[in-house]
Amino acid sequence: MLSFITEKLTAWEKLKAETRPIFIYGMGDGAEKIMRVFQEKGIPFAGIFASDDFVRGHSFAGHKVRKLSEIEAAVDDFVIVLAFAAGYQSLVDKIVDISKRHTLLVPDVPVAGGGLFTYDYCLEHADEIETVYNLLADDYSREVYASILNFKISGEIHYLMDVTTPKSEIYRKLMHLTPNEIYVDLGAYNGDTIREVLQYTRGKYIRIYAMEPDRKNFKKLLKNTDGMQNVYPFHAAAWCTDTQVPFATKAGRQSAVTATGQTIDARTVDSVLEGRPATLIKMDVEGCEREALWGSAQTIAHYTPKLMVSLYHRNEDMFSLPLLIQKLNPNYDIYIRHQLYIPAWETNLYAVPKKQN
Repeated sequence: MLSFITEKLTAWEKLKAETRPIFIYGMGDGAEKIMRVFQEKGIPFAGIFASDDFVRGHSFAGHKVRKLSEIEAAVDDFVIVLAFAAGYQSLVDKIVDISKRHTLLVPDVPVAGGGLFTYDYCLEHADEIETVYNLLADDYSREVYASILNFKISGEIHYLMDVTTPKSEIYRKLMHLTPNEIYVDLGAYNGDTIREVLQYTRGKYIRIYAMEPDRKNFKKLLKNTDGMQNVYPFHAAAWCTDTQVPFATKAGRQSAVTATGQTIDARTVDSVLEGRPATLIKMDVEGCEREALWGSAQTIAHYTPKLMVSLYHRNEDMFSLPLLIQKLNPNYDIYIRHQLYIPAWETNLYAVPKKQN
């Protein structure tokens, strides 16, 4: 069982055993999370650096932020821990180039929820992981799935580089969008995915429903869809019931439902649609995908819409979300693809109705 998981040693264990100086590359939420794990595990680090053109004499968490060039001039051999997310080609290329000069690891810390993704964690959920691996619709999905799991354990970026798929290929070869889509966008942000979808439908659609809980993002969504016909925006979080939930606003992509925060409206897809069909649903809701799926249960069961679901926010998403979709409606072919990103963000599930013979 789990023969496709070849990495047993975590990035944290590798770093714990290191004798070379360890430098954290980046600042912000990711660095704070990594530093907390370092403290828990007794992993020392020698400092923090940022890209040369980004350093402006500032400090982070009590450490002076240095330039990589300064460290390279002063230290012969060291280890780099990447602590930020890179999602565009020139920055990914830069990180890959650095990894050719220095040992570079990207320890996995969840976007939402707690715990660390380790080989032992995989063993605890071996039946579920094995089940998902076997239900995937093509060999490449299984390769991607295995690579992402191995990356999350090891922190080795080659696992991501080996299985990166262009977004255009996903839309064209998997989703097969048509001009007759009834599209539900959960976590609509500023309408960016609406624009993407319409690129592949030649600007045509039947209806669009868009949910966005962050107030500032919602204003941008309204502005960017102004004048479009049959677009229904909702200033609400996607959830499993119609209710209100606490929400931490960050006016960006990481705004999320949390234990504390300002109370906002939450809606289900089923209640928004009121029994009407959907042909395509996207879910990128910062760790609330499980609740959003339950809130779409009737629509998914009755209409089998195509699904695009983020798999990277919580540790359990890699197995719990595919299994939940299979439970709600077994008439799907399920694919997994990873788009350009370090760490394993933009690892998504794509569910397409099975072809009827």
